[in-house]
Amino acid sequence: MFVSKAAVVGGGTMGGEIAQAIAAADIPVVVKDIDRKFVDAAVEKARAVTEGQLARLVKKEKLTQAQADARLAEVMGLVTGTTTYEEFGDVDFVVEAVPERMEIKQAVFRELDAATPGHAILASNTSSLSITEMAETTLRTDKVVGFHFFYPASVMPLVEVIAGEDTSEETATVAYNFAQAIKKQPIVCGEVPGFVVNRILMATIGEIWRAQEEQGLSLKAIDEAIAGAQLAPMGPFFLTDLLGLDTVLHVAEHLAESYGETFYVHQGLKQLVADGKLGAKSGGEGFFKDGEQNVPGEAEPDAEEMVAMFTCRALIEACLLVEEGVCSVRDIDVGMMAGAGLDPRKGLLPPFWKADVEGLDQVLERMEGLRERHGDRFSPPVLLRRLVAQGRLGMAAGQGFYPYPRPDEGEQAETVKLETRGEVAIAWLANAPMNAVSPDVIRDLGAVWERVKAADGVGAMVIASSIPLVFSAGADIKAFTQMDESGGEELIHTAHALLRDFGQAGVATVAAVNALAFGGGCELAMACDVRIAAEAAVFGQPEVKLGIIPGFGGTQRLPRLVGPNKALEMNLVGDAILAGEALESGLANRVAPDHELFETALMWGRKLASQAPVAVEQIKRVSHAGDLDQGIEAEKGGFATAFRSEDAKEGIGAFLSKRTPKWSGK
Repeated sequence: MFVSKAAVVGGGTMGGEIAQAIAAADIPVVVKDIDRKFVDAAVEKARAVTEGQLARLVKKEKLTQAQADARLAEVMGLVTGTTTYEEFGDVDFVVEAVPERMEIKQAVFRELDAATPGHAILASNTSSLSITEMAETTLRTDKVVGFHFFYPASVMPLVEVIAGEDTSEETATVAYNFAQAIKKQPIVCGEVPGFVVNRILMATIGEIWRAQEEQGLSLKAIDEAIAGAQLAPMGPFFLTDLLGLDTVLHVAEHLAESYGETFYVHQGLKQLVADGKLGAKSGGEGFFKDGEQNVPGEAEPDAEEMVAMFTCRALIEACLLVEEGVCSVRDIDVGMMAGAGLDPRKGLLPPFWKADVEGLDQVLERMEGLRERHGDRFSPPVLLRRLVAQGRLGMAAGQGFYPYPRPDEGEQAETVKLETRGEVAIAWLANAPMNAVSPDVIRDLGAVWERVKAADGVGAMVIASSIPLVFSAGADIKAFTQMDESGGEELIHTAHALLRDFGQAGVATVAAVNALAFGGGCELAMACDVRIAAEAAVFGQPEVKLGIIPGFGGTQRLPRLVGPNKALEMNLVGDAILAGEALESGLANRVAPDHELFETALMWGRKLASQAPVAVEQIKRVSHAGDLDQGIEAEKGGFATAFRSEDAKEGIGAFLSKRTPKWSGK
């Protein structure tokens, strides 16, 4: 299922911003509303957002004004406004963005079911309502999915892809790839009230609200304490004013109704909304007016207690989401980064990462103290207790929610670190920020491999990422384009020889794929004997989108793992597949929870290291014996031909300048 044309139902600001994101990715989009004024408002919003984006590029001298004007016309030419469903007969993906009332959404879904082709995916931009209930009004329950943008959609990168009870894996995968196509960061989660980010935010903010009203605390002092401790980009009361008090109240009341007293609704917030004081959207008056607070409270808060409550409640709710099987550790942290502005580059860490840095034993002790003072809302979750009991105390211990390198003493390579744990070696990919497969990585990985093969008693090597949120996003395109032809050929030969040796030597190899494994990263994983994937792992061979082909064995190893038909599809289409499909197709040997991935990979490493080395080597050499070498030679020639083409130059240039390529077939 591919998206060649999309639609947005629901005009106004949000509909316009969603439509703009789609059109900016060169995908035609129809915007529908029942009233022409809302349609026109959406189209004008799309125009204004596009003009602003292009103006910034002109200011940075990345575009001329003439180029910006041409691009504006191009983008807006892809946006069509309508008050009927006449344009919906050939859409592939619809985003519903009408008001957050179930009866309205169900009515829209009934209409969409009748107006769109049977293959079309119907998605809801709901922030908290049931996808399953919406789907029940259609004859395609498997093709209904949540697709939750964060406001403003033109700025916020996150899209929560929410699977209802009947949503198929294919539908979730198409939604994931569509989100990526429109330059958004998707995470996949199950259906619970509030989903991921809003549930964590409302649980956390609710504790601050409760303390403020019970103790009569100063709003400004609370906001300063939270922001000053680098727990969030801004304090909870100022944030609520920006988002809109009515919007926040709606979500807060829904979650309190769904989860009970663990979620608190601020009574002053209710009164402000009743009085029409909605924050930025109503002229600026909400919790604050001209810098002064609008609700009672002057007492100075205990800043340390506020910080403890904020961080612990966020981690508790995040752990519960994992324990309930709603979302994975990595996707929760990515969601909080992309949807709540927790940017590690600014010292703002998402819940699991932050807990690892602080030390899980310290966090557990803090939670137990909060429970004694404030009740069972702060009861430490089972997941946290289990990790502490295992001695997985966080970054300092080498493992917490994520694994962390503890390299062997002595000289280490720059982009790949070697750690030895008994009979198992770990090659830690450490080429920040995305573990791109560069010439340096090939060199350093080769050096580590030679040390591992020469080491006494080491029978297996695990390849893992030292970066919690990515395995390897692919080859370093810039580095490849800067090499001359002879240097490029030498690198290809060296890389192929290294990856071929992974599959032939007596040392077993295990890839611990924690997250994105695209292009060269996917090929690196495929060269290993075993691939253990985290629940958040995503695989793909997107080279065709750059006008080139896989260059590190992707045309040869992939069909041996998933079969020629599926491999041809993956290489021709270039879209990502999620961990479940990777397991089903044979690309992954096992799928493990994110926080158990590294332990699972080590377990496999220890098992394989305990086998007879000569037998291991011979099994690897004779298994699927055939024309792999011939295939790789053919791949080398094909890669060289494709890489020298005009299409490759265009594809790589488009990738580096973040635009859609225009192929010439030359």
